[in-house]
Amino acid sequence: MFSVIAKRELAGKCKFPFCYNHFNMSANLNKFPELPFFSNLSHETLAFIEKNSTIQCYSNNEIIQLEGEPCLWAAFVISGSVQVYHLTKEGREQILITLLPGAHFNTVPAVDSNCNHRASARSLGKTKLLTISIEKYRLLLKTRADLAYHVLTDFAHRLDHLTVLVERLSLHSIRGRLASFLIDQADSRDQHNLWTQDEIASHLGTVRDVVGRTLRSFMDAGLIRREGSKFVLLDRTALEEETQF
Repeated sequence: MFSVIAKRELAGKCKFPFCYNHFNMSANLNKFPELPFFSNLSHETLAFIEKNSTIQCYSNNEIIQLEGEPCLWAAFVISGSVQVYHLTKEGREQILITLLPGAHFNTVPAVDSNCNHRASARSLGKTKLLTISIEKYRLLLKTRADLAYHVLTDFAHRLDHLTVLVERLSLHSIRGRLASFLIDQADSRDQHNLWTQDEIASHLGTVRDVVGRTLRSFMDAGLIRREGSKFVLLDRTALEEETQF
């Protein structure tokens, strides 16, 4: 395991069956405005959320949902983080996004006629979610314009992210994708992520051996240096050139 300035704990085996813990919402409502997504919502909207939501808690690396299963609720990350991923027909895992506090998921299938999960999701570390049934979520979007606006704004940001992801997967080589990943991690504000080579491979849509060989190639070329559990960027300009291929 290593980082490029960031760290994340290595997840263990997934736990089945699903384990949901429910809490009284009253003690949590006052904390919601601290999260970016909830900060500008009206008191009336927050009160509706309090009345119609459930808090669910997960320990590290628990499966939250599986792709293709019926979607029963929309979810907002209160604490911890959620990794959203897709499995190819060959069984290879592709990490789509990691959601931090304030982010949401299942907000698209919850309003779609084909109400099935678009991707699988697991918890990273102890994670707390606020969930709203699809019926109440649809009512919330219809009656609370402030929440609907926030959801649409987040959709726009999410679309930008997926556009970049598709471009990298379809137009760039593994070397280019890995170079972009190293630069992104070095620039990230999240300074506590620790990645394994398996996780990087899943993130980039490849396999562990290819990641290992490419990292060694970058080190041999003097682009990066390994220091314990971290990689130090030695030649950022050369790495940026690699991202073009």
